Amino acid sequence: MTLETAPRELVLASTSPYRRELLERLGMPFSTARPQVDESRLEDESADQLVLRLAEAKARTVANTRAGALVVGSDQVAVLGREILGKPGDRAGAVEQLMRSSGQRVDFLTGLCLVDTASGKTQLDLVPYSVFFRRLSEAQIQSYVDRDEPFNAAGSFKSEGLGIALFERMEGNDPTALVGLPLIRLIGMLAEAGVDVLVDTD
Repeated sequence: MTLETAPRELVLASTSPYRRELLERLGMPFSTARPQVDESRLEDESADQLVLRLAEAKARTVANTRAGALVVGSDQVAVLGREILGKPGDRAGAVEQLMRSSGQRVDFLTGLCLVDTASGKTQLDLVPYSVFFRRLSEAQIQSYVDRDEPFNAAGSFKSEGLGIALFERMEGNDPTALVGLPLIRLIGMLAEAGVDVLVDTD
């Protein structure tokens, strides 16, 4: 007689609809929780340090209330040169960001954390992805912003929508990192925690 182990509870420490839609691709049941974390940047903190700290803080905050669960935390920033691009918030902010990004490379840095509350093990990694913008006219940018309304997206575009037309090319190992949850790296982390996403789907 073999004993079947119960499937691990998987929790996404985010209420982002983009991250939720990405995690749904794995076909595994999961829940979401909003982490109560101050996302302010610390003095002299680099973009890399910021996203790694916040990804871990989000995962740990939720993990404290979910015994036995696997908790996923993620945080992302867009970087143009040495400047961190935040969410534009409105039309004017989006147009201004895209005007500066025109013809430039923007690097997206995603911190990813998996906390296994059963074993106490934490996995943490940084996943980069870069987009190279076409040279865009102001009319093209304004038209794009009006059609896609990327006001809540770092970098002022939605790559899963019309935003793909803004790019000359993209560079990186995992295109899902661009949307904020690097699935290829997460699948590896889950495997380290004993979960095979191709098998453990119940």
